[in-house]
Amino acid sequence: MDHVLTLHVPEETYMNLIRIADKTGEPPEKLAIQWIHQAIRQPLTDPLESFIGAIQSNVPEWADHHDQYLGSESLKSE
Repeated sequence: MDHVLTLHVPEETYMNLIRIADKTGEPPEKLAIQWIHQAIRQPLTDPLESFIGAIQSNVPEWADHHDQYLGSESLKSE
């Protein structure tokens, strides 16, 4: 069953959505649905979720931003 969801978004967010929709050729509504779906699934399917809290770190927001840190050049071994 589908449901209708009305969202009020800031002008800048809406304009960015329209720009991306124009570039991809997808309707903005379809992109928004895809992004919402991905955002909802992301925390449920994060493979590192079980490791949060398992190691000591001097980076307090590591749990929230681990994907960025793992891909960061500054953390890659030389």
